[in-house]
Amino acid sequence: MPLPSVNFTYQCQARCSHSQARAGIFQTPHGSVETPRFMPVGTLATVKGITPAQLADTQAQMVLANTYHLHLQPGEKIIAAAGGVHKFMGWPGPMLTDSGGFQVFSLSQLRTIDERGVTFRSPRDGRLIDMTPEHSIQIQNALGADVIMAFDECPPGQGDRPMVERATARTYRWLERCIEAHQRPQDQALFAIVQGGTFLDLRSQAAAELIALDLPGYAIGGVSVGEAPALIDKVVQHTAPLLPAHKPRYLMGVGTYREMARAIFAGIDLFDCVIPTRFGRHGTALVQGQRWNLKNATFREDYRPLDETCPCYTCQTFSRAYLNHLIRSREMLGYILLSLHNITELIRFTQSIRQAILNDTFTKDFAYWLTPPE
Repeated sequence: MPLPSVNFTYQCQARCSHSQARAGIFQTPHGSVETPRFMPVGTLATVKGITPAQLADTQAQMVLANTYHLHLQPGEKIIAAAGGVHKFMGWPGPMLTDSGGFQVFSLSQLRTIDERGVTFRSPRDGRLIDMTPEHSIQIQNALGADVIMAFDECPPGQGDRPMVERATARTYRWLERCIEAHQRPQDQALFAIVQGGTFLDLRSQAAAELIALDLPGYAIGGVSVGEAPALIDKVVQHTAPLLPAHKPRYLMGVGTYREMARAIFAGIDLFDCVIPTRFGRHGTALVQGQRWNLKNATFREDYRPLDETCPCYTCQTFSRAYLNHLIRSREMLGYILLSLHNITELIRFTQSIRQAILNDTFTKDFAYWLTPPE
């Protein structure tokens, strides 16, 4: 088994006295990540509509890319020949690639699964692709991100117990194969993914088994895949405290205010979600926890900034009236400016929580967002 790398460390700086929340620093070969932190999603080695320079201005520290999509286009060989995904996309900071497991398993009409791996037809050109744990790791080794994710089986949110038991057990066996296949442990941290559906005993068992393998970090997967918010919260509140306190904890695919605040309450450090750019492309702005549709006529003659408290380029330069005009005119700039603001907003939210943890005022300052979902 590859030895854990000294190039990856997690240092806890402060703990909340009324919850499991913690503030820390996750060190990677491409820089440090101050946690808790929201991570923008750059599926195809680009955060949609945002340049790397603009991304840096949002205070983003770690960015995601997608193994599955980059394998299909342009292919990991091209990215490796360019010097790896950091150089290819012009992002110098820390990066994470997911394994492609979630995307593959979402192709229920196009794939078959067995113990060896998953075979599926590319939705791009119909060619048959064989994705095994070893293949996923080989692709991620070629891409070169700082953190790579194990290839797991992600059961549907409302899967029955026998189905979830099989998927959870297979995820462990596949993880062992991922560890064996991993060729770059010194500069790429392999994170394990805790599965188990909504069955808390399966989550406990999976966490214990994965922790015994002593990997550099751990993620909670298989949430936000169709379950009710209360069930997601139940799983996270149960599972997060089980993960090692001296290693980073990552909740996959979550990015709403309440979900992040509640997860931080349970001890989670890292988050990712496509919400900020997806909303931006649909003319929606995130403003201090609210969702504003900038197409609405109420903004046509509103000459105030989108959010007077926000330091982003959008809020410092343009009015709500101008953004309304761009969105109504379907101008690309409108979608870009809203995406830029939305990313900044979610990062600011996690930054402010971090500061509150350092001040030990988290549960007081964020009481509104800490109420459990219904």
